[in-house]
Amino acid sequence: MKQEKDFSASSGYLAVTLIFLVTVGAILTLIFFPAILIKIIAAVILAANLFCLGGLVIVNPNESSVLVLFGAYKGTIKTNGFFWVNPFFNKKKISLRARNLDSEPIKVNDKLGNPVMIGVVLVWKVANTFKAAFDVDDYEHFVNIQSEAAIRKLAGNYPYDNLEDEDAKITLRGGADEVNHMLEEEIRERLAIAGIHVIEARINYLAYAQEIAQAMLKRQQATAIVSARFKIVEGAVSMVQMALDQLAEKEIIEMDDEKKAAMVSNLMVVLCSDKDVSPVVNSGSLYH
Repeated sequence: MKQEKDFSASSGYLAVTLIFLVTVGAILTLIFFPAILIKIIAAVILAANLFCLGGLVIVNPNESSVLVLFGAYKGTIKTNGFFWVNPFFNKKKISLRARNLDSEPIKVNDKLGNPVMIGVVLVWKVANTFKAAFDVDDYEHFVNIQSEAAIRKLAGNYPYDNLEDEDAKITLRGGADEVNHMLEEEIRERLAIAGIHVIEARINYLAYAQEIAQAMLKRQQATAIVSARFKIVEGAVSMVQMALDQLAEKEIIEMDDEKKAAMVSNLMVVLCSDKDVSPVVNSGSLYH
């Protein structure tokens, strides 16, 4: 397979100077020489000289010009400047600047089949002009399609979160660095055929699809409440145990099992309640 090669073009300024001088000479010949043959030769030279103007090419910074002669690849001019090449060359400009692709969020299915919306930001540029020009039909469209395909493949490898898959070590929501690295490698592999260099690829939008977003939000809230309650109960048990140990150690009051049970019940209600507790003052004995 052919690879990109640099083309050494002639100076455009020198070519313009020569074309100008030859053009002036041909015009003067047409004016001052009456011979028909000389006029014909001068006219042919003038026409050929004007045709040579088609070989002038300007290459701006971070730009390239791919040169093709009757279907044969001759090389690429990457040096910026003003040049002259064979006027029969077909010249195709390809930008070498870095470009941004901010994709619209698309609906995909995660590893568990849940529909999610994912959008990515891709920074890329053309690294091989031969591949970009001849190995794919439209390299810009190719970047868009293959980026979307990479997103779909990535989403199918990981769950959105670990609510349903508790054994998942990497999730789309929680494994930002790992997921972005996998996305970048997947896109880089897919775009290599088009001579595209991937500078950066990362997820910039991630959410459940609209049809399940409310249900998943309620589930996340319920999970958070259960987790918080678990911590509250765990802390309350520790505090009750500490209170009983302190009372027994300092011999403040001697309690039987019934008194301990009542105290534990009251403390657990106070510590675990999600509302402010209204105390009841008992002015009699412990049993009245």
